[in-house]
Amino acid sequence: MKNEKRTTTDAVEILHHLYIKDDPKRIASLEAEEIKSKIAQHIYDLRESAGLTQKQLSQKIGTTAKIIDNLEITDYEDNEIGDAILMLQRIAKALDKQIEFRIVPLRVAPTKAPPQPQPVMS
Repeated sequence: MKNEKRTTTDAVEILHHLYIKDDPKRIASLEAEEIKSKIAQHIYDLRESAGLTQKQLSQKIGTTAKIIDNLEITDYEDNEIGDAILMLQRIAKALDKQIEFRIVPLRVAPTKAPPQPQPVMS
């Protein structure tokens, strides 16, 4: 039985294999970007559902449209995630919403079983 290489066309899996691997700093950076992305999506969704422009929202909470734009496109440093969460809280409050944080079990994606070798028929 020859050593079969597992191949994939999953872009995320390929990029993870090429750039992340088991590097703790890169894994932490990826996790921070995922958090920033979720914050950005919440801010955008809240603003859109309220029918506000970035400028209108910024005036409502006492900041600038540029800050809202930066938050929506995750254009800030990882060490400012706490500030982004506080800004999300201000936005939610201004739109008569509240933030609720929960800790839930991990959703573990099912692993793809490696292809099983097929018996050779002679």
